[in-house]
Amino acid sequence: MLNINNLHTHIKTNYGNVKAVNGTTFNIEQGEILGLVGESGCGKSLTALSILRLIQNPINIVEGNIVFNGKNLLDKSINEMRKLRGKEISMIFQNPRESLNPVFTISDQLINIYQTHLGGSKKEAYTKSLEMLNAVNIPDASDRILSYPHELSGGMCQRVMIAMALICEPKLLIADEPTTALDVTVQAEVLDLILSLVKSKSMSCLFITHDLGVIAQICDRVAVMYAGQIIEIGKVDDIFSNPSHPYTIGLLNSTLRADKISPIQMIPGEVADPTNIPQGCSFNPRCNKVHDTCYKNIPKNVELNSNHLVKCHLF
Repeated sequence: MLNINNLHTHIKTNYGNVKAVNGTTFNIEQGEILGLVGESGCGKSLTALSILRLIQNPINIVEGNIVFNGKNLLDKSINEMRKLRGKEISMIFQNPRESLNPVFTISDQLINIYQTHLGGSKKEAYTKSLEMLNAVNIPDASDRILSYPHELSGGMCQRVMIAMALICEPKLLIADEPTTALDVTVQAEVLDLILSLVKSKSMSCLFITHDLGVIAQICDRVAVMYAGQIIEIGKVDDIFSNPSHPYTIGLLNSTLRADKISPIQMIPGEVADPTNIPQGCSFNPRCNKVHDTCYKNIPKNVELNSNHLVKCHLF
């Protein structure tokens, strides 16, 4: 469904060239949910925005390929991308209150998306919009559809965002930390909702989060990102039971887990400065297993099994 190869997205600043996405490579299969995890500043969100090409100067894709359904998205014109966004690839953004237009009702915004991509009458679009609000479990949907975003709670706004992302039944859904601003109870409901809708419609999903508990709950595979690169990728069970990269181990050790009683351990240092990424392995200043090779050579992907890759000199 999606194949990203050696993607480089850089930001030109007065302080230097920020290598926010620095050689990212991964793929997503049909009907699969791939989790993308890492600390803030690792390049997760910018990877998602690069896929949809929702970037502009001073942010530029300088190298790589983004192949969706056999076609390179970097070869498409602006108008071609506009037709594709929302119809074939949709995105749930981090903060629904910032993404929903405050001066239009929920029905206006849903109807606009439906008619822009699928045409049809306003009545048909309204019926489909109401159907989607019911699908995302919004109570009294026939009343809520006439509301403005400020009249809804954060959880309701997030459900509206999910309805907007799915109304055209896209082939790929990108969910960028869709539960960050929600309380625990609403978060669980939204996750169950995304999982059931994705699986029922056999769509693919890129789920971006910093929460490993969420990854364990809904994803099939997980890609661990650091300094703009995927440093480990594999099935969720493999990554959780046999983490191999020191950064992945550090993330798991810094997470409260029900299956372990060991104390939480923090990862020393800070995320690599994208304007000055260390030579060799980008994780070497924070790694507790670093050796001479790590300071000199960039590690290559090593296949631990057919579904588990790690980018580390230890292997």
